[in-house]
Amino acid sequence: MEPPEMINAGELVLKRWEPEWADEAAAAVRESLPELKPWLPWATDGYDRAAASAYITMSVQGWAEGTEFNYAIFTTVGELIGSIGLMTRFGPGALEIGYWLRTPWAGRGHMTAAVRVLARVALSLPGIERVVIRHDEANGASAAVAAKAGFVEVGRVAAEPDGTRTDVLRELRA
Repeated sequence: MEPPEMINAGELVLKRWEPEWADEAAAAVRESLPELKPWLPWATDGYDRAAASAYITMSVQGWAEGTEFNYAIFTTVGELIGSIGLMTRFGPGALEIGYWLRTPWAGRGHMTAAVRVLARVALSLPGIERVVIRHDEANGASAAVAAKAGFVEVGRVAAEPDGTRTDVLRELRA
């Protein structure tokens, strides 16, 4: 099972992460920290080129191992506007989608478009029956993207690691 390295999504292009994008990735995360920090533990004030490079290295390794397939999201004119990926954390028959978007591009439907196309690709892979999105119940932006992309709530679980928050599980089935 391996998704394509590049996916065209209308006004967006999803491309497998490459090391030369580390500087722009770090800039995108730093620019978007106010929106990312409440939800993503890796989004810290210290996020820099080294952190972005480590993420890209991990992405390359995960792709080779078949455990995660992470993409940079670009506009058709080449602006790096976010990241999206498929992960195998939910076990056989399922792939989880995770995502974040650079702040200036939020609210324009870009992430919904990226999630739709990646979910369609995921469901076309051999043995994949469902795609899952897990988000904090208080994360209205992620909830809106998942709902607009057709994902249906299937449950709620205690958020890790402290269990004081609740995560919503949403699925899209083949």
